[in-house]
Amino acid sequence: MADVILRAQTADDADILYRIASETDTWEERGPSRPGTLTREAWDARNAARDADGSSRQQFIIEVDGDAVGEIGLMHIDELARHAEVGISLVEHARGKGIGTAAMAQIIEHAFVRGNLRRLHLEVIASNARAIRSYEKAGFAIEGRLREHAWVRGHYEDIILMGLLRDESRGRESISPRPPARRSR
Repeated sequence: MADVILRAQTADDADILYRIASETDTWEERGPSRPGTLTREAWDARNAARDADGSSRQQFIIEVDGDAVGEIGLMHIDELARHAEVGISLVEHARGKGIGTAAMAQIIEHAFVRGNLRRLHLEVIASNARAIRSYEKAGFAIEGRLREHAWVRGHYEDIILMGLLRDESRGRESISPRPPARRSR
């Protein structure tokens, strides 16, 4: 597989992010408003409002061989309880190739090692079996189910709640080991 890196978002990434947001075939819109395609202007306005709301979030672009193929981030970061929600989205041609799994391993390391968080959590619709397998491969465990909680593509879907604790991630390949203790002579 090609090298997958996470990097800061730039203005050049807006087109690819809009493309992901407006891809209706794989939409998992779970918000309170009716699903519908967003114009570029509406998408820009939504992002500006999100950026202005002051919520705690860290977003990264997923890049493969110099091309942006998606985004991943930590949202609703709770500095007191030390937890955050993880979200990821990829363009269609990047799915099913291990790119999301590699990006997830990097965001987990960022959250636990650099960000000193102790817990990560996410939500996924129950019919998205490929995503659930990928999250389990990254170490997430199913913690619960919200039955018929989301209206997705014409029917109600269960939402699967998944979580990962920092202690559970230790010893996994995706997390950097603690540096060895220095011995005094």
